[in-house]
Parts: sequence; structure tokens; C-alpha cells
Amino acid sequence: MRTGLRVLLGLTAAAALTLGGLPPASAATADPSVWRWGPIYSGDGHAEARGKIAVGQSGFVVYGTLEDTRGSGCSWVHVRYLSAQNGRWRTASYYNCVPGTGSFRKNVGGVLQIKAKACRGNSSRPTGWCSRWKTIYTQGG
Repeated sequence: MRTGLRVLLGLTAAAALTLGGLPPASAATADPSVWRWGPIYSGDGHAEARGKIAVGQSGFVVYGTLEDTRGSGCSWVHVRYLSAQNGRWRTASYYNCVPGTGSFRKNVGGVLQIKAKACRGNSSRPTGWCSRWKTIYTQGG
């Protein structure tokens, strides 16, 4: 009797999962207007940047996390983007000086290309160990 009850409960649970008990897929994985990028590591490997690019109300939004794995110094991420309006490159920089993960967000508007790189430094500027610029978004590509 006990084994029959266990089998019946197992079949009921399996039926509930297949008939709609599973949560829907997350919007970020199913949404074609969100692109993932990274990870990008600094030259010494102690800074890691990764994130997403999404279509916002006034253009694109770059957001992500910056992880600092070392106790001394700071991790930096530079986001460079080519404006579609005037064809100029602009750069935004973010840093994290606490071991662990920090987050950042930048509204970049209408862009043709976005690049990023990770560096190590201090609280006022990056001092070295930068990665190369990585293209994380190109219009039409």
C-alpha cells in the first residue's frame, strides 16, 4: 500500500509539472531586445565585468556587474560608445573598490557600436592591467 501511494503521489507531481506547474521562461532569455556580453577580465585577472544591453525608451541601456576579487586596489570597467547622432565616441567609467560584486548602469541612447574593457587601479583612476577593448554591440551585427 505504501509503495502504491508513493507511485501515485509521484505521478501526480509529475502531471502537475507538465500541465503548467513550471514557471514561465524569464523575460531576459526570451526577449530578442536584450543582449548579453562578457565576461571581460583585466590583464591580471582580478577584475571581471559582464552584463547586458537592452533597448530602453530613449535608446540603448548598458548595465552589468563589476567584480573585484582582490583585497587591495579597485576594479574598473570602461564603456565606450559611438553616438549615432554626431558620430563621436564617448566613454563612461565605473569602479568597485570592495571585494565582491558591484553593479553599474548607463543610458547610451542611439549608438552604432559599444565597446568595453576591464582594468585594475585605485579609487581615482585605473593604473594598469587593462584588457583590450572588446566590442559588445554593433548595429546590424
